[in-house]
Amino acid sequence: MRHVTVRQLQVFVAAAETLSFARAAQRMHLTPAGISFQIKQIEEHAGFPLFERVGKRAALTEAGKALLGYAKQVLQSLRDAEQAMAALKGLAAGDVTIGLVSTAKYLVPHMLARFQADYPGISIHLLERNRREINAALLRGEVDLAVMGEPLAGDEIAAEPFAPHPSVIVAAPSHRLAGVRRLAATVLAGEPLIVREEGSGTRSLLDRFFEGRGLAPRIAMSTGSNETIKQAVMAGMGIALISRHTIGLELALGMITTLPVEGFPLMRSWFVAHRRNMPLLPVHARLKAFLVESGQTIIDEIAREYEHRAAATRRAAGRRKPKRASSGRSLAG
Repeated sequence: MRHVTVRQLQVFVAAAETLSFARAAQRMHLTPAGISFQIKQIEEHAGFPLFERVGKRAALTEAGKALLGYAKQVLQSLRDAEQAMAALKGLAAGDVTIGLVSTAKYLVPHMLARFQADYPGISIHLLERNRREINAALLRGEVDLAVMGEPLAGDEIAAEPFAPHPSVIVAAPSHRLAGVRRLAATVLAGEPLIVREEGSGTRSLLDRFFEGRGLAPRIAMSTGSNETIKQAVMAGMGIALISRHTIGLELALGMITTLPVEGFPLMRSWFVAHRRNMPLLPVHARLKAFLVESGQTIIDEIAREYEHRAAATRRAAGRRKPKRASSGRSLAG
């Protein structure tokens, strides 16, 4: 294996992760034939086939599974070395790979835009997954920092909170419960729920809420997309638990409403996390410090911006509304 090139390892990892030479070709900017050629070369060096055909799908052989772990270690070590060299240049350059739970995508890009305004030479890469997958990616060293609502417990992850993270029950404004001043938690058991997929932080939070009260949820639909949840709620399919930070604009525009259910909002915190056993390079440490110092301020600014946009939209709609013709009647008598 000593003659395998870094490029060949990258091709192999791409093919192993996608289990598709066509998708690996797209990722690596090669042709499927080019991917196949590189894999054959690695197999010649390894002395074993790395992929096999199972039905219509490709699968890793035992040799392929064994090689994948080592290939990822080699590529990660090279990335770490590259980062270390970049660190010697200070914060003028460098790369950061950030893992995001899907709910964080409504906030973190705003924060990164501010950070890159101060450090334009730093390149940022984002990996968006659910909580379970981001925790796993962090432990494998595939991301340098992670922004999430609920990091893994244990000694492997160091996490620091930087802002409160409320989750609320939402419904369409036309829902029969909209406008009710107070609702008991037991009401939720009788309503169709639109929920996130297993493994997400929001789903875990909802499951714990129901289990803690001895209730069983009535699940109407499960999805991995917050956007799909919002659209389903607005369409009247049911109610949902969702992060308050994902619905700022919809709330301001009156497209969605929150329900005043007893025990809500459910409060967590936003965390920035990293591997405890991997010292942070200067660029990573600076970004982490920026999120901790400025995260809450930026969240507040986003909320105010949504309110301003909604107010402007309402004013514009009022100007477009045709005036009624006068009936000539006087209200004065």
